[in-house]
Amino acid sequence: MKNRYRTVVISDLHLGTSGSKAREVTEFLKACRCDRLILNGDIIDGWQLKKYGSWKKKHTGFFRAVLKMMDRHDTKVIYIRGNHDDFLDNVLPLVVGRNFQIRRDYILKSGERNFYVTHGDVFDSVTSHMKWLAYLGDIGYTFLLWLNKQYNRYRTRRGLPYYSLSQKIKSSVKQAVSYITDFEDKLAEMAKAKGCDGIICGHIHQPAIRDINGVLYLNSGDWVESLSALVEDHEGNWELIYFSEREAEPAVPVTLSLAITG
Repeated sequence: MKNRYRTVVISDLHLGTSGSKAREVTEFLKACRCDRLILNGDIIDGWQLKKYGSWKKKHTGFFRAVLKMMDRHDTKVIYIRGNHDDFLDNVLPLVVGRNFQIRRDYILKSGERNFYVTHGDVFDSVTSHMKWLAYLGDIGYTFLLWLNKQYNRYRTRRGLPYYSLSQKIKSSVKQAVSYITDFEDKLAEMAKAKGCDGIICGHIHQPAIRDINGVLYLNSGDWVESLSALVEDHEGNWELIYFSEREAEPAVPVTLSLAITG
């Protein structure tokens, strides 16, 4: 039985990198049926593919799953350009048929609310004005993910649960916490400037649903570590869900006990 939603939002898959959870996000989509799928940036990691990334069958498998959703369920797909898939700038805006489009941003009507949908990198002064520094940060994050993988292999052999080094570091470093707070505040301000009631974004790999000065802030997280998505039901209620993979059982989504009611 598929989980039925009006809207599903996923972001930051970073397909083409070793850290991308391509199989997991494909399984998640196969378990869903939705009217609208928003791919909110950094779906393909063009930065790493130019240098040391590689494209594999599992990455192609994700797009096959998306095409099947469009074909079998008439799902409308909106692909929002992110900073790691900035190669899409050459084709923006692009509309293919009535069910697929690539854009910089999008206004989503949800019940009585309007949400401004953007990847979020436009508000990051580092990626906007100092791209060389952003590339350097990307290399550091990639190394941290590699180190995290080696560490968790050791933990698995010891029978210990998964532990995220990068999430721990981000939550512990005061400057990172300050950056995230500033990012969220800027996004909320932009939603107001656009005349919208809320903002839907990704970019910082921090899934969240919260109210910021009367603006609804929704972040879909990522499919490198968080394995999270935003979903809207047919009554206009929003939730964050996390993907769980259990041994000897089908992988199933797990719903966070925090929702926005329309």
